[in-house]
Amino acid sequence: MIKKGVLLVEKILLGVSSVIMTALIIATVIYYPNSNEIIHPPLDRLNHVQDNQEPQNEPEQPQSEQLQPVNTDDTITYTLQNNELNITYNKGNEWIKVPVEKDQLFEGEYNGNKQELIENSYILTENRAAFLYLDGGDWDKKRILLTYSTDQGETWKESLVTEPFPAIRFRKIDFLNDSFGYVIISGGRTMSQESSHVFLTHDGGENWEETNNSGVTRLISDGGFVDESTGFLSFGTINPEEPELHVTQDGGNTWSEAIINIPEKYHQIFVSAETPVKEGDHLTVLINQGPHGDYKGGSVKGEFISNDNGKTWDLSKEVQPNETE
Repeated sequence: MIKKGVLLVEKILLGVSSVIMTALIIATVIYYPNSNEIIHPPLDRLNHVQDNQEPQNEPEQPQSEQLQPVNTDDTITYTLQNNELNITYNKGNEWIKVPVEKDQLFEGEYNGNKQELIENSYILTENRAAFLYLDGGDWDKKRILLTYSTDQGETWKESLVTEPFPAIRFRKIDFLNDSFGYVIISGGRTMSQESSHVFLTHDGGENWEETNNSGVTRLISDGGFVDESTGFLSFGTINPEEPELHVTQDGGNTWSEAIINIPEKYHQIFVSAETPVKEGDHLTVLINQGPHGDYKGGSVKGEFISNDNGKTWDLSKEVQPNETE
């Protein structure tokens, strides 16, 4: 009897084991995919993992500075940021890149502080933008060029003023009207001597012609034209003792030294003439004290008047600094 009971229990246990094995095999097939399949995690979990990954080290791209006008009070101005020249006609709301390399604007013997354009080397008005500069490498390949626009930067033109030209020191550009303009430059300085040159345009800057030379080799300090015939060159920059002003009344064909009648009390005080201007029926020029003047603080100037179109000049009055601004 006992043996039959044991056999019965073994059969029961074997049957139960078979059922359990069958259940395990079925569960494995149902709950586990084929080993060749790729199991993808839920999308929301994937996004969570990506958000928490460390960013890869990618090379930083240089970012351009936000352009700021040199003169924030001026509606029409420029900036030299990002190593380029840009101009604006609306206080920096919109910028226009000028097709000139920044370094070209400062080529020459005198190059300013490079934070602002060299005084008198450019024009920037509502009707004209013009930039005078030296271009080229070797001395015999250097050129004086003018890049300009008359439509607020929509189109640009480039004109050749002269070539070749040595290292430029003094430079000045101006236009009296839409067609007539002048360029005054100097170069080739040796100690206190140099050559100075005047160029005129009668077609808005497209073509330039040099006037006859004044023959003066002193360092030029200023110059300009008051009309298409009458122009001036002022010389003396290193310790001048008296003004030296030369005038042309025939568009640069001939030059002669003007006579400036300085009263005795102002000898060696008013020593450097600026560019004359027209005022009514006469011409006026301011004569300053030079770089080392100390009369009344050194800023007072003498105002002189000419009634013969610049040939002779007589003192009118002293001019205080605030009157010349």
